[in-house]
Amino acid sequence: MLNTTRPCVPPKSGFSFENTRRNAVLEQNLAEQGFSAPKARKTGTTIAGLVFKDGVILGADTRATDDMVVADKNCMKIHYIAEKIYCCGAGVAADADITTQMMSSNVELHTLTTGRPPMVAMVTRQLKQMLFRYQGQIGSSLIVGGVDVTGAHLYSVYPHGSYDKLPFLTMGSGAAAAVSVFEDRYKANLELEEAKTLVRDAIAAGIFCDLGSGSNVDLCVITEKGVQYLRGFDQPTQKGKREGNYRYKPGTTAVLSKTVTPIPLDVVDEAVQLMETQ
Repeated sequence: MLNTTRPCVPPKSGFSFENTRRNAVLEQNLAEQGFSAPKARKTGTTIAGLVFKDGVILGADTRATDDMVVADKNCMKIHYIAEKIYCCGAGVAADADITTQMMSSNVELHTLTTGRPPMVAMVTRQLKQMLFRYQGQIGSSLIVGGVDVTGAHLYSVYPHGSYDKLPFLTMGSGAAAAVSVFEDRYKANLELEEAKTLVRDAIAAGIFCDLGSGSNVDLCVITEKGVQYLRGFDQPTQKGKREGNYRYKPGTTAVLSKTVTPIPLDVVDEAVQLMETQ
């Protein structure tokens, strides 16, 4: 029977946390009955960025995982925000995608309203304010990099709204391996090729040392002259080719001993079924 007292209202766009209180009550009831609530799924990613002589370079792997399942081997984790501002996303892929899409729309409206190009600090401020408003319910960790009228800037924004501004940054499950490469080899005013190699090696370290990261390395070079999105810049985990033939003839390996154990069987029922051949 239809409920005519409540009209059908289409869902609102953006994020919805209507079930948050319901989930809290369910978790409390489960705890009282001796059951534990399901744990959050592990997400895996390696994203990184650094400031070099002429701008900013962002890097990311291309593996998307669902717990221990590889859902996509070649996904895009570097998202467009504005003409010379891009953002790397780690954590829940859906949250990172919708967050960057909403921010790109807001920045475009801000640019049309003010008549001025956007600044990296403004984008970071809007991102951290939005994430803080949801108190960590949006599972996206972001690295924002770009070039504006004040120079090159690089920020990291955490799911609860806190942020950092550093010359090099890493986030994701492979961040520990990636940051070790930066701490060992980073220096101020790197040249373009040297900076690209350093970011590539940092992402590759995350790929090799973290099961949640893998596949290819994407780079995004942002300078005053423009943006160069290097999709599939490197493929460090390509499958190797077999060097020889590993098929051996019967009898190559000697049989040292042989044991046959007979198993007695009784035929209880027997049926013959003809297979259709036409």
